[in-house]
Amino acid sequence: MTTHRHFDLHRNETGDARVSIRIVFHSRNALDPDFASTATLLGDPSRALILQALADGRALPATELARSAGITPQTASTHLARLLAGKIVRVERQGRHRYFSLTASAADLLETLASFTAAAGPREARNSNLRFARTCYKHLAGQVGTAVTQALCHRDFLHEADGRYEITRDGQNWLRTMEIDVARLRARPVTRRCLDWSERRPHLGGSLGVALRRRFIELGWLTPLREPRCLRVTPRGYRALRDVLKLDLETW
Repeated sequence: MTTHRHFDLHRNETGDARVSIRIVFHSRNALDPDFASTATLLGDPSRALILQALADGRALPATELARSAGITPQTASTHLARLLAGKIVRVERQGRHRYFSLTASAADLLETLASFTAAAGPREARNSNLRFARTCYKHLAGQVGTAVTQALCHRDFLHEADGRYEITRDGQNWLRTMEIDVARLRARPVTRRCLDWSERRPHLGGSLGVALRRRFIELGWLTPLREPRCLRVTPRGYRALRDVLKLDLETW
């Protein structure tokens, strides 16, 4: 394996200069996966902020992503072009407008990478909210997500096998009472075992995880907070989860 060092000069919006060093590893075997290129793609601070803005599963325009990252629209367009080429994001066109979102595989990758990352700052309130209940690419994560998943397994609605979840007959019957038709969940996989980065335990992903989060919000059990990705369990939600899933979050 060979290495090359690259020195890049950057200027921020105020004109201040910053020099960064990129070390690029080249494998001698052309069939080896190029981990370094993906790491470089994800490691840029501005691109990381763009990806954080997309982490809740929304599709956003480049102008909004530029504001989230604190960069100009032109700079954001350059970053988005690289993320598109790397299959980290995808784009949907509606008339003259383009909306960017994470690819499913990239969302899984970012959630996994987060489990190796320490908290970045002292924003205790937001960190606490994120750990308690949040969206993870549209499904439910955090303490509430892992607790609900564990309760589904304890009630024998889900069966964990070979690193994935299977919906049991009792689970299908319960989902019908929740007005969720498994047969109509078109996105694949329907269930996925997703390692939660803050709890270090799995929560339910896949299209069923998305459907449950959406249904919990429709029923008024969960409500979004103003902070991106953060959710709050309502008093009705505490009572319903205790009655329906025998899950007492107040003692969790």
